Amino acid sequence: MLSYYKTLDGHMVKIPACEPGCWINCVAPNDREVSSLIRDFGLEPDFFRAAMDEEESSHIDSEDGNTLVVIDIPIVEKEGKNITYSTMPLGLILTAQNLITVSIRDNPVVCEFAQGLVKGVQTNLKTRFLLQVMLRVAARYLQYLKQIDKISNYLEMELRRSMHNEELLQLLDIEKSLVYFSASLKGNEITLQKIMRGKLIPLYEEDQDLLEDVLIEVKQAIEMSGIYLNILSGTMNAFSSLISNNLNVVMRVLVSVTLLIAVPLVISGFYGMNVRGLPMNTFWFPLALSAVLMVAGFFILRKKKML
Repeated sequence: MLSYYKTLDGHMVKIPACEPGCWINCVAPNDREVSSLIRDFGLEPDFFRAAMDEEESSHIDSEDGNTLVVIDIPIVEKEGKNITYSTMPLGLILTAQNLITVSIRDNPVVCEFAQGLVKGVQTNLKTRFLLQVMLRVAARYLQYLKQIDKISNYLEMELRRSMHNEELLQLLDIEKSLVYFSASLKGNEITLQKIMRGKLIPLYEEDQDLLEDVLIEVKQAIEMSGIYLNILSGTMNAFSSLISNNLNVVMRVLVSVTLLIAVPLVISGFYGMNVRGLPMNTFWFPLALSAVLMVAGFFILRKKKML
């Protein structure tokens, strides 16, 4: 689907057709739409293949005066009660007069710009618009990282009360999300550093400050994801050790109880055999002996902290 937007009187307005200085938003475009964009703007087909590849990493490429910037943006998905975070590529193509965004599905970052929620956007200033998108992406990473931290703290409190597989699996999903975030943010940082050189994308003086702000936000997100990942890894290891320790305690108690139960079984086995000459071969003696030995064994096991 193709949508066209342009800044008019300081507001983002959707327009019916492409104009110079407008922003073209492509969400899951079909072959006909891709072919028309390639023909109208003289773009490389590889630009669209890279932007629509879910496994594509962040990079920047230039060909015949057109520049492709692929960045990874964070997304959140809800499956039942579980919330998972991952990333998806977003392609930004700079042509002579327009900026084209390409994504495989709707995402909150692009929607915010389309709905006019981001102030100070000028679609005719392509470089500045691109940096504003990247700044918004970095802010979205920070927002999701704070959510991940809150979810991790909640799951940790639930695990302290009682351990269930559901909470542990959710922590595993969060750890996986942090790994994706960390890898994607590092790729975005490398792409930003290439943009900062000014060889592939022309940078104006007012864009330098914005680019530095984007880099600061990205580095902060990288540090936060690294810290949260280390904390979560330590938490997972601690709970794994705690589960193993609890299992050892349960096994130790079961073995101790089995030993105590075995005492009357052994004594009754001896006195139940058709053997002559057993001492005190009366009804009450085996019961009394079993009780005494079980009580003695109980106190011995308690002293050795087996029970």
